[in-house]
Amino acid sequence: MTTTLEAQEPVGVLLRHWRERRRMSQMDLALRTEVSARHLSFVETGRSKPTRTMLLKLSEQLEIPLREQNSLLLAGGFAPAYAEHQLSDLPMAVVSDAIRKILDGHLPYPAIVVDRHWNMVDGNEAVALFTAGCAEHLLEPPINVLRLSLHPDGMAPRIANIGQWRAHILDRLAHQIAATGDSQLTSLHRELSAYPGDDMDRAYDTRALVVPVRFRGSPDGNSPDLAFFSTTTVFGTPLDVTLAELAIESFYPADEFTTAAFRR
Repeated sequence: MTTTLEAQEPVGVLLRHWRERRRMSQMDLALRTEVSARHLSFVETGRSKPTRTMLLKLSEQLEIPLREQNSLLLAGGFAPAYAEHQLSDLPMAVVSDAIRKILDGHLPYPAIVVDRHWNMVDGNEAVALFTAGCAEHLLEPPINVLRLSLHPDGMAPRIANIGQWRAHILDRLAHQIAATGDSQLTSLHRELSAYPGDDMDRAYDTRALVVPVRFRGSPDGNSPDLAFFSTTTVFGTPLDVTLAELAIESFYPADEFTTAAFRR
């Protein structure tokens, strides 16, 4: 099990890390959870031992991911609260079937399922549009879709607006790191930042409502680009670690030419 913070750290230290990451004072957190600021201070310094109920209540207010909530409970001497199943496990059969229907129902447009580190868990047949021409070493499982997207041997040479797309991905990843503190995502961000982009990388507005990815219609530029924007779907109120970390990225045509091309 990979956790954001070291599980060996005392429960109070872990709580303080999350509170500071959320930029909340002890008083703010105490008011939200109806716990005295004095008691919360004692918990963070190790002078008091929190109950399981208190840890879960604090976790909810701090919006701690389920995986890290389990680690927090373990550090406090309690059993994990959330199970972790593979999609192939029997309890996940209904979820797996629903995901398959969503992916197939999105055809002829591409759609993928990714985990918390942006590794592709599943995808529909249209994903081949994106992976065509990518180097084999980037297509070996686990396929990291962000690496595949920006790597010089991946999709990057076919993306007409690679600078804008690169800036968008790095900004999105940075926000995810700020929320989770995940060290693996931090390493991924460092790796992707070292890939070539264009001279305008830093000038793009990453706050645009929609940032499309544009694939070159032909190497000589005589055919119009195919443009897509994406939406992200997550499962509501998940009680399983795996399910909480899955997201479905669905791509849609971003202009009339792309729509017409797929209709044909």
